[in-house]
Amino acid sequence: MKAEIISFTDHGALLAQRLAKELPKEHISCRAWVKKRNAVPPDGVRVLSVSLKEWTCEQFSGADILIFIGAAGIAVRSIAPFVQSKKTDPAVLAADEQGKHVISLLSGHMGGANAVTRLVAEILHAEPVITTATDLHGKFAVDAFAAQRGMYLDSMEYAKEIAAELVAGRPVGMRSAFPVSGTVPEELDLKGVLPVGFVADIRKEQPFVHTLHLVPRITVLGIGCRRGTDAAHLKDVVVQVLDEHQIFPESVCRIASIDLKKEESALLALADWLEVPFETYTAEELLQTESEDELEESDFVRSVTGLGNVCGRAALKSAGTKKLLIPKTAREGVTVAAAVMDYTVWMED
Repeated sequence: MKAEIISFTDHGALLAQRLAKELPKEHISCRAWVKKRNAVPPDGVRVLSVSLKEWTCEQFSGADILIFIGAAGIAVRSIAPFVQSKKTDPAVLAADEQGKHVISLLSGHMGGANAVTRLVAEILHAEPVITTATDLHGKFAVDAFAAQRGMYLDSMEYAKEIAAELVAGRPVGMRSAFPVSGTVPEELDLKGVLPVGFVADIRKEQPFVHTLHLVPRITVLGIGCRRGTDAAHLKDVVVQVLDEHQIFPESVCRIASIDLKKEESALLALADWLEVPFETYTAEELLQTESEDELEESDFVRSVTGLGNVCGRAALKSAGTKKLLIPKTAREGVTVAAAVMDYTVWMED
């Protein structure tokens, strides 16, 4: 995660320097700034040469965490023009320049501001100020749970409804298509029939009247296509195949194919659209892939690539599994298969 720290006084700059040094570098990369005329900053702290508005505009879209060391009002006025959605806004914190209090201002759950607030407060020996209701009541927070695990949430409205139920002391349902490890909070009902709940799944199942889907990014698409395939056509085929199998496109973590296709523009465009990596393998590597399924072979594909099935083998190879989620599906010059990586839903112990 990328963090940007802005301060406004000499003492604030020292706190910024401290945070930049002590925030865990294996998880958070930091830059510290001070906006003060004629400032002589401590080592590692940069003097801000642009306006605070310009700095905030740039960092709001480019950073994961913004930490303001100064009055909370400065932070609020600075970020106000740029706030859009709790799904996309960065975590925003405000710490007073004496390091007595650290306030979680924005994206407490989805952006991780509450967790970062606790971490910053620990470093500064400050009091963390967190105002989200589930945290105050000591309840499970489904949006924070999903964010910490990189899961996609399909409905913020249902996430809010779940939070309201839990704060009111009512249980909500939980289902999982995957093994669950750890201690499940007592307010989550794993078996009962409840109107509101969430499910960890890559499929669009509806176990509750109001079902929130927590979608892990674990689906690998194996794809083959003719040279020069139109990018829009390839995208349409992939979307159709996923929809037919009721699989969330947001579950896709990467696409894979044979190395002959590593420069295929339609595949590169699909990877950009899905915002996932594109991996390729040699024919020899794909031939070594083991499968519990009987893979549909094509003599034509074999004559071109050296093996009779590209998409299925590529999906299995990339996912590190032996069983396909979606077998080879051919549509007008495009073949699509899918496999799922092993996954466990980890609860807090």
